[in-house]
Amino acid sequence: MSRLLAGNALTLLENGQAYFPALLTEIDAACREIFLETYIFENDATGRQVAAALARGAARGGRVRLLVDGFGGRSFVRELQAGLEADGVQVLIYRREVRALSLRRHRLRRMHRKLAVVDGRVAFVGGINIIDDFDRGAPQHPRFDYALRAEGPIVAQVLAAVHRLWRLVSWANFRRRLNEPLLAAPRAQRVGTLRAAFLIRDNLRHRRDIEDAYLAAIGRAREEVVIACAYFFPGRRFRRALIEAAGRGVRVILLLQGLADHPVLANASRALYPHLLAHGVRLHEYHRSYLHAKVAVVDGRWATVGSSNIDPFSLLLAREANVVVEDEGFAAALRASLQRALHEGARELRPEHWRRQKTLRRLTSWLAYQFVRLAIGLAGYGRKH
Repeated sequence: MSRLLAGNALTLLENGQAYFPALLTEIDAACREIFLETYIFENDATGRQVAAALARGAARGGRVRLLVDGFGGRSFVRELQAGLEADGVQVLIYRREVRALSLRRHRLRRMHRKLAVVDGRVAFVGGINIIDDFDRGAPQHPRFDYALRAEGPIVAQVLAAVHRLWRLVSWANFRRRLNEPLLAAPRAQRVGTLRAAFLIRDNLRHRRDIEDAYLAAIGRAREEVVIACAYFFPGRRFRRALIEAAGRGVRVILLLQGLADHPVLANASRALYPHLLAHGVRLHEYHRSYLHAKVAVVDGRWATVGSSNIDPFSLLLAREANVVVEDEGFAAALRASLQRALHEGARELRPEHWRRQKTLRRLTSWLAYQFVRLAIGLAGYGRKH
C-alpha cells in the first residue's frame, strides 16, 4: 500500500460541473504530455468538448495519450476513436473484445479508473467519466459524483501508474517496447500541506490496497463513518467492519443509490439492508439524481475519493484508483458536501419501514442477491471473498 506523502495541494471537485472546467483548463495549458484514462467516453456535448481539447493538445505538438475501457467505451470506439487518432491523439482500448453476457473472470476485469495527468504537474483522480452531467432520467439535477485536482508529490504516484498501464496495454496490443520514457517528468516539489496517498487495485501486487485502506479506517473509527457509494455489495469482512463500528457506538451512515441505473445490483444491495439496519447502521437512499459517488469520511479526518465502488467487481476484478487524504480541512469539505446531499436529496430508511416492504419487492431483492452471488461464483470467486 502506498504511504502518505506530505506537501500536496488538493481541490475537491463536486460533479462534472466543477470537474470538466478544471480538466479542460489544464488540458489547454499543456505543453508536453497528457495522459487520460476513463471507463466511459461518451459522444455527447461533454465528450466532444474533451475530445476537442485533446486534439488541440496534439496540434500544439504535445504527446496526448488516451486509454479507454473496451466495454464502457464501446460507443467511443465506434464514434470518436478514428477522428481523435486522425487528429494526432494516441488512443488505446483496454480489453477491446468483450462478450456482453460473459461471466468469465478475464472478461469482467475492466479498466474502471478515471485519471488524468498533465505535464507531470497536475493530476485528476475520481469517479467521473467523460459523459454529460445530466441524465435523461433526472434532468433537473446533475449526476452526483466527485473528483479531485492534485499537485505535489502525489502526482508522481499517479503518473507512474498511468504510464505503466499505458506501456502494458501498448505492449499487449502492438508489442511495442516497454521502456519508452516520459516527455514530462513529475514535479515532486511540495506545494501544499496535505498528506495523501494514491492507491490502486490491480490483479498483481495491489489486489486489496483500497479495501484494506477502508477497513483500517473503519476499524480505527471512534465517532463517525460516512460512505457514499453508487454500487454497494460488500463482502463479509466489510459488512462485519461496519457492524462492529456501529456496535462500538460509531455513527455509521451509508448514502446509496435510490434511482438505480443497474437495477439488479441495486436490488441485490437492498437484500443486505435488514441485517445492516438491525445492527445500527443508518441507511439513506439518494433520489435527487443518479448517485455515482465513491467517497468516504471517517472521524472528520480521514477521507477517500476515487473510482472504486464497494462491490465485488471493483474490489476483486476491476482496475481502480483512489486517493486517501488525512487532513481535517479536506475531510470537513467532503463531509459538508455529503451532509448537503443527505439533507437535500436523500431519504433515510428505518427498520420499521423496511419491514413493511411489499412481498414482491422483498422477493425481487432476494432473487437479485442470489443472481449476483452466482455471478461472483462463476467469475471464480468463492465464499472466502
